[in-house]
Amino acid sequence: MITAKPSAAHKTGQQVRPAVYADHQKIADLIVFEPRVHRHLDWRGPLEWLGYPPYFVTEENGHITAALACPPDPDSIAWIRLFVHASHLAGPSAWTPLWEAARGELAAHGGGTVAAISMQHWFEQILLENGFTLYQHIVLLEWVEQPIQPISIPANIHIRAMMAEDLPRVVEVDASAFEPLWHNSLGALTKAFSQALYATVAEDASGLIGYQLSTGNSFGAHLARLAVRPEAQGCGLGLALASDLILRLKERHSLSRITVNTQGNNAASLALYHRLGFRRTGEQFPVYTYRVEPV
Repeated sequence: MITAKPSAAHKTGQQVRPAVYADHQKIADLIVFEPRVHRHLDWRGPLEWLGYPPYFVTEENGHITAALACPPDPDSIAWIRLFVHASHLAGPSAWTPLWEAARGELAAHGGGTVAAISMQHWFEQILLENGFTLYQHIVLLEWVEQPIQPISIPANIHIRAMMAEDLPRVVEVDASAFEPLWHNSLGALTKAFSQALYATVAEDASGLIGYQLSTGNSFGAHLARLAVRPEAQGCGLGLALASDLILRLKERHSLSRITVNTQGNNAASLALYHRLGFRRTGEQFPVYTYRVEPV
């Protein structure tokens, strides 16, 4: 069992240990009933990460009072999947022993980058007070019912429905199109594919060169991922994948609203979505990172 330093944990009567499957219900209760909950926008729910370290809880008199999960996926990129604490604890005092334990485990296993998308001020303050630095902002755009025409692409490129056997190549496209912080593992994209409302790939003679994956929700649909290999960019393939998505969702599901997130400093991505009629909603969320060095 891992215990936090006396200065961090013992003053509050807490004991830190790795989370186990038997903690499932107690952690679920914290998530449902406590107001201070940070959950990563993820294909997996925070309870699905049980068994993937680092995932720590604090106990006080036999009761779980806080939890922190930041397992790397893919290797060397550890998003904070969950941080939650009981109301009788102050956020910093709940965070510190858990963060010390998680950071120590990451360092012992080669280090990496810890990242978080902050959607609440209280969590942002904790990150800033613990040495996290602002990396960029994520902005939200939406497309609301309007005319759209298919985008022409070269005759040698074909767009078709994504299949499960495409996923290893989809991972390769993903890795080529995005910087490491935003890479998806095969496991993550497999999970995403299982939840997709509409997913397509683009191919040419060389093989798979682009894809899009979208999910449905009560308000319409969300374009969760759009990627094109760098060598295939500039020919309108991203526009074609996105316009095909809009036309098919209107035709098959009568959807009139589609949202998408992208990096606020990604000029090419913003220009693509603006050309299709997406407009910024005004919502944006900061992304913070922290480098853990190996020991």
